[in-house]
Amino acid sequence: MSQNDKISMVTGVGWNKGPCVGNTAAISSVNYPELCLQDGPLGVRYGTGTTAFTPGIQAASTWDTDLMRQRGAYMGAEAKGCGVHVLLGPVGGPLGKHAAGGRNWEGFGPDPYLTGIAMAETVEGMQSSGVQACAKHFIGNEQELDRETMSSNMDDRTMHELYLWPFADAVHANVASVMCSYNKLNSTWACENDKLMDGLLKQELGFQGYVMSDWNAQHTTNGAANGGMDMTMPGSDYSGKTILWGPQLNSAVNNGQVSKARLDDMAKRILAAWYLAGQNSGYPGINIKANVQGNHKENVRAVARDGIVLLKNSGILPLKKPGKLAVIGSAAVANPQGANACTDRGCNTGALGMGWGSGTANYPYFTAPYDALKTRAQSDGTTISLASSDSTGGVSSAASGADAALVFITADSGEGYITVEGVAGDRNNLDPWHSGNQLVQAVAGANKNTIVVVHSVGPVILETILALPGVQAVVWAGLPSQESGNALVDILYGATAPSGKLPYTIAKAPGDYGTSPTRGDDSYPEGLFIDYRHFDKAGIAPRYEFGFGLSYTNFTYASISVASTATSGPATGSVVPGGRQDLFDTVATVTCAVTNAGGVAGAEVPQLYISLPSSAPSAPPKQLRGFAKLSLAPGASGTATFNLRRKDLSYWDVRTQNWIVPSGSFGVSVGASSRDIRLTGTITVS
Repeated sequence: MSQNDKISMVTGVGWNKGPCVGNTAAISSVNYPELCLQDGPLGVRYGTGTTAFTPGIQAASTWDTDLMRQRGAYMGAEAKGCGVHVLLGPVGGPLGKHAAGGRNWEGFGPDPYLTGIAMAETVEGMQSSGVQACAKHFIGNEQELDRETMSSNMDDRTMHELYLWPFADAVHANVASVMCSYNKLNSTWACENDKLMDGLLKQELGFQGYVMSDWNAQHTTNGAANGGMDMTMPGSDYSGKTILWGPQLNSAVNNGQVSKARLDDMAKRILAAWYLAGQNSGYPGINIKANVQGNHKENVRAVARDGIVLLKNSGILPLKKPGKLAVIGSAAVANPQGANACTDRGCNTGALGMGWGSGTANYPYFTAPYDALKTRAQSDGTTISLASSDSTGGVSSAASGADAALVFITADSGEGYITVEGVAGDRNNLDPWHSGNQLVQAVAGANKNTIVVVHSVGPVILETILALPGVQAVVWAGLPSQESGNALVDILYGATAPSGKLPYTIAKAPGDYGTSPTRGDDSYPEGLFIDYRHFDKAGIAPRYEFGFGLSYTNFTYASISVASTATSGPATGSVVPGGRQDLFDTVATVTCAVTNAGGVAGAEVPQLYISLPSSAPSAPPKQLRGFAKLSLAPGASGTATFNLRRKDLSYWDVRTQNWIVPSGSFGVSVGASSRDIRLTGTITVS
């Protein structure tokens, strides 16, 4: 390849200059195509014949690795069918240190272990279909406020044990590319931070793919190149004027400010990813409008359904052919202007299926809750009344006399370039939108059999609602995308027992989280203690803890068994993608028996938490290090097996810059949530 060829390969053609959200020029001399990079983490953005997959946070709520992988494989297949070479997902940052963070819903929640597993499954699924995955946003982009100017200043241990952890799993899964973020990290722009891109990602984690900039996140020509960035996107600023690579990079190489070896390294990394995905022969041409949906809605419905978390149920659910049903709230029906009426889903009108911003896709169709409920009511002979506004005025006439009243409330958020109802990305508070508390109060006052359905991007404070005697059930339906109504009816009527578990903590008060988006720089004073780690350390009782979720049946746990070959000391393996090789060796196995002791089929998610021995430095009281999903018929038992990697028993030692397994007695807790521990054991390491 000529120097100009290499420059072409690493430089986007400019904003709005190609068929995709990001494009590089074709290089005919080596048969390399016009590369197409397209959002996003839940499907092909701007597609018209593509599936709107569930957001990442809904996939996380299923705790089902098979569904996560299938979701990735189907997204990859659709991207390939559209001729997209690089699908810009999955999201491991924001991790979600702020409950109100605008883009948390694009990822898999604030636990690094759960997010890491979900990242790896998604990457492997996507790349098995022949599309390049892109792990983003690397790193410390935990809020929308000031995201393009702020510095995220975090200590080394917090970086490794929380924010870098999921990216290590993505790299171990051979992710093709990583996107550097808008913010600074420890005072240096993420997209020219040598410690971040070369030190952590390429050397320590052994990443062999390429780093691309977030769109317009590059600030200098030489700093980005010498700091480890490999591709600039979209190649200009949004007005098409400022261009930092292309001719500028050519000059920098010619005058020795950027070495020829560095340029070669950029091109090799991009080519390696292209070959890894098998895109060098028989790849479809670019057609974002291709119809590629296939049977993929089956995964959307399964993830939407199995990600529903039952928070409260006095026995009113599942519904059994009620004579009359009331359905209340604007969120029960589709946006009257059309499901895709608002650009990038930038409104909260009608039923909520995803947040807003660049991480969205068009709905090919949208089955709203009321649509599916009406269909079910007709087949059951149920009378159904609808009040599709959030005004409390007409509530009592719709709700009174019904056997049950379903009331729908929402909370929305998204990317900061769109402001919706005064919310500029990050949520202003953790209350339901559209006076949802008052709406539920009115409904529960008119009907003592009220069922609250919550569609939300993240935690909502539910105290006002839970204090109402008329509220018999709370169904946390999350972000279900295009199969919203069908998935909800599956659960409400008991065709499937709910099996979702919360991927974050729902607090009693916003202040209980201990973090919130800040103006200017963020010094990460909470360190390792976010979400349940913080609640556990501070002794704060959550309303609904991380990992919580009810079923229509009951599960019992028994017979914990612990086997370990773990030895104390540092990791010593050679570096492979993801870090030192021995970090990924299984060094302990924990098993237990789970029995469905109830009367209906259901699925349970036993979770394993580890507590480090007293010889280790200060650590969270417990940390998720394993989970399994078992589907069991009534009376049936299954075995949950948790394989612990060396890394799962390690802490990051700042002094020696290595992962170390401490000596002593590790606590092992297995339970139905982070607070509902059913079995305990120990791993003794000498």
